[in-house]
Amino acid sequence: MRMGCIGLAAQHRLEATEKATEGEQVLPALRFAPSPNGPLHLGHALSAIEYARLAKLLHGRFLVRIEDVDQTRCRPEFEASIYDDLAMLGLAWEQPVRRQSEHLSDYAAALDRLTAMGLIYPSFESRGELKALASAHEAATGTPAPRDPDGALIYRRTSGRMSPDKEAARMASGAPFALRLDMASALKTVTNPLTWTEVDDHGEPVRTVDADPAAWGDVILARKEVPTSYHLSVVVDDAIQGISNVVRGEDLFAATAVHRLLQQLLGLPEPLYRHHRLVLGIDGRKLSKSEGATGLGALRAAGLSPADVRRQIGIADSETS
Repeated sequence: MRMGCIGLAAQHRLEATEKATEGEQVLPALRFAPSPNGPLHLGHALSAIEYARLAKLLHGRFLVRIEDVDQTRCRPEFEASIYDDLAMLGLAWEQPVRRQSEHLSDYAAALDRLTAMGLIYPSFESRGELKALASAHEAATGTPAPRDPDGALIYRRTSGRMSPDKEAARMASGAPFALRLDMASALKTVTNPLTWTEVDDHGEPVRTVDADPAAWGDVILARKEVPTSYHLSVVVDDAIQGISNVVRGEDLFAATAVHRLLQQLLGLPEPLYRHHRLVLGIDGRKLSKSEGATGLGALRAAGLSPADVRRQIGIADSETS
């Protein structure tokens, strides 16, 4: 019988409980999880250094996870460069590295569970069709189409959709589709208030944040060509790896609401969260691979030292020692 993500997460919690009962210390665990779809840039350097620094401060574990489920964009040479860049920064991490592409059954198990709960459905609209629907909405109402915190059009399940049999037949025909979370139904299953705990740069709790997953609409959890989404795989991986502290850029602050909902639905543990400042380009926007941000390898080839990189992202050597 296949042991999916829920079984593995439960096993990890059981092992942690047994260790605590036996008096063995359960160490905090933190992970840096880049995608090998381009070179790391200064923004990644800040996240990686912050992770390693907090892991050292908490006397915990520092892990690297490779988020490579989108095989159309991920390449082995980019994964190799990730390790070179992290080593250049003077960071060391535990082995083995978890690659998402080697654990697709874990994400399938999570989708199976959500499907059994009646919370997953397929949508078939293309990006062009979604834009046309938004334009029609704006023309009819005179108001902008609703958008999520990232600025993308919000999708919500409406009445009058095709029957489950027709949906299954269309999926079987090979038509492109996305598997979405029925947000309204999912929220009805949650009885406790959804919140998360933000910590400071020493790992100390500073505030409780109210989560608003409804602001994201019916988020995509998988596609025909990519069997999981960032939202789904990140909560599954964090549970399986026993991640206690999640450190990431403030651009992912709002997305934490979706992650907290998925953790509740799947019975997964809740990590502590810290969302740090972003590294901005000269145009004032966050650095991005898609926008051609200069990679760490190129900076290294240009003669920049690890100390130079730290200075460029506003970290003094004393903060990482």
